[in-house]
This record gives sequence, C-alpha cells and structure tokens, in this order.
Amino acid sequence: MTTTTGRPIRIGLQLQPQHADYDDIRRAVAEAEELGVDIVFNWDHFYPLSGDPEGKHFECWTMLGAWAETTSRVEIGALVTCNSYRNPELLADMARTVDHISGGRLILGIGAGWFEKDYVEYGYEFGTAGSRIADLGKALPRIEQRFAKLNPPPTREIPVLIGGGGEKKTLRLVAKHADIWHSWGDVEVARRKVRILDQHCADVGRDPAEIERSIGVSGSPSASGDQLAELGITLFTLSSSGPDYDFGPLREWLAWRDSRNG
Repeated sequence: MTTTTGRPIRIGLQLQPQHADYDDIRRAVAEAEELGVDIVFNWDHFYPLSGDPEGKHFECWTMLGAWAETTSRVEIGALVTCNSYRNPELLADMARTVDHISGGRLILGIGAGWFEKDYVEYGYEFGTAGSRIADLGKALPRIEQRFAKLNPPPTREIPVLIGGGGEKKTLRLVAKHADIWHSWGDVEVARRKVRILDQHCADVGRDPAEIERSIGVSGSPSASGDQLAELGITLFTLSSSGPDYDFGPLREWLAWRDSRNG
C-alpha cells in the first residue's frame, strides 16, 4: 500500500534523555537501531519535562555526537533543537560536524523554544512566543549561509526539520525553509494544518511535496495511522522516557510500517 506522496512510511523514536543514566540511553539507542527504527531523536532541554523536575538529564548535541559514533544505520537528530540556545553559525558548524561523524545521517531539527525553566536557569532571554519565532526566522537563513561557507562542507544537504504548528508564522517558515515538518495532534488537527501548510507553500512558490510531513504519535497505529497517512504524513514518531525506555508500542508501529511499505 503506497502513500499519497509516494514516500515510504518511516518510524522515528524520540528517546527522552531524562531520569536515566547514560548507559541506559546508550543501550536504548542500540536496541532502537537493531529493531529497525528509521530515525532516533533526542530533545534539546536542560531539565526533565515530566516526573521529578530536578531529575537526571543530559545535554542534546554532545549526545548526538556520541550517537553518531555508536550507530551505523539510523538517522539521528534533535526533536527539536531550541534556536535560542546557540548562535546560528555555531549550530550550523555543530550540525556539519555531526553530519561528518555520522557519515551523513544527521537531521537538523529546530524550533523556536518554549520551556521557560531552561531559559531562566541557563541565563537566556525568554522573550515572548512572537519574539522567539521571529528569532528563528532570522536564524534559518544564517544557518543555510554558514553551511555554504564551511570547509569541508556537509556530506549532503542536511535535512532541516522544523517543529511546530503555529498556523500564521511557524508554518510559513516551514514552507520557506524546511525539508521535514513535525507537528502534533489528532487527525482533524493534522488535516487542518496540512491544508494551511499547502497554502503557505503556494504563497511562497514552493511545491509542498518537497516537504516530508511528520507527526508525534502514541498508542496503536490502528487508531489513526492509516488516516494520517492519507493526509500525506509519512514520518511517525513515538516518544519513550528513561529510565525504562519501553519499546512495546514502537514494535507495533514498526510492524505497521512494514505492512504499509510492502
């Protein structure tokens, strides 16, 4: 069964680096790759988002460098990098470096940022939702320009994933800059946002088929998988938190992917 876009169904896994020792995370990454996950993501926070707010936690990009060395097949990336935490030129250089370490398997996931505790504790200006999205809009061209200047250059055109569902500003940035768009929500929310993204693409003169559509999912694929795929969504990402990293639902989504892709 093919998808409406002709792209294969892919399954991502966000390993949330909270409440776990790094040995637990390393084992989880290895198991995910062995199971056949297409992309393994972490996230870009400095504190847990659930459970004990002062619990164990590890930094995003140093971890991606380690994953680049210890994996061999899966793509890797952050879901998503917070634009506020790093100078755009530095982030581009970091991404290029992990791209080389991984042999061309990095996805540059990026978003405007939202978790106020990260900002306050690490000394970043929190601003407003509008100012953070405006900053993201300024950063994306700078990242693209730095990629073109780096020596050596990236091994490939590093796919840029933009996470967010803001219908006026974020989706317009997706239309202009993203190779992958990631959002959240049920089938009806996804249907509305896909339609709005298509209109933004028309407004900026871009073929919407160039953008892979991704969504965060949970539970069983029987509930919504086929309906979401009919909307042109082809990347389905589950989340798993430490310290246990339960992969039960993941296995069901992987089996669904394989049945869809034939």
